[in-house]
Amino acid sequence: MHHSIAELLEIAKEAAYIAGQEVLNIYDKGIFEEYEKEDQSPVTSADYRANDIIMTMLKEQTPDIPVMSEETPQLPLAERVKWTRYWLIDPIDGTQEFIARSGDFAVNIALIEHNKPVIGVIYWPAGETLYFASRDHGAYKRCNIETKKINVREFKVPSEDVIMIAISRRQSREKVFERMSQKRVYQTLPAGSCSLKACFIAEGKADVFMRLGVTGEWDTGASQCIINEAGGRIVAATFDELSYNLRDSVENPDFVVLGDQRVNWKGIICYK
Repeated sequence: MHHSIAELLEIAKEAAYIAGQEVLNIYDKGIFEEYEKEDQSPVTSADYRANDIIMTMLKEQTPDIPVMSEETPQLPLAERVKWTRYWLIDPIDGTQEFIARSGDFAVNIALIEHNKPVIGVIYWPAGETLYFASRDHGAYKRCNIETKKINVREFKVPSEDVIMIAISRRQSREKVFERMSQKRVYQTLPAGSCSLKACFIAEGKADVFMRLGVTGEWDTGASQCIINEAGGRIVAATFDELSYNLRDSVENPDFVVLGDQRVNWKGIICYK
């Protein structure tokens, strides 16, 4: 069964929406189990429920495409290396936000083809907003029934404009700002999950976001496709490219999401 990229995008959008609605239902009721994973990060019964919904839908509709999820055991690279295309999902990005009841959590689904994200879908249930993109076809935001194309904010003067930094509510601001050039003026936009901060940059609400600490490839796959199509980039904080399904480890390095590419980001981010 061979689906076009356009058909696969629709499948991903539907799976993200249905899983997200179920997560929102659990969130509204406030009845869920909370667990701790081996790395001390939290996971809930809502994560597992969303994972089951997405895995079931993708396996039914695209049985020939393997699925990698944060909430399922990872196969060794020797088995994964044969995959030319696969689904990469994070059933709930922002589990801490879900638990803290901030509403800033999202469902992430990406399609990786030849080690590059070619589809990105991020559904924000509490915001009733779906962000999506496919390679070479632009990035979009659907809110209520309106769908519009989105792009990163264009600086009037790339070397002078105030830079809006998306900042995690649960991350040290000092650690971020000590890695930013003191020669620029910044404002901050507090936000929740990694993927939502990337979406805010894709739609021009913020310009840059630095993520310090452990994340997985599923945290950036969908975001990377959306931000690329909106005119931005996601790279490691050292400005190396992020990789997908090329290493035994599926952990990401520290990374940055960058808006307007006319800005000299290498002169602004002083990461060591």
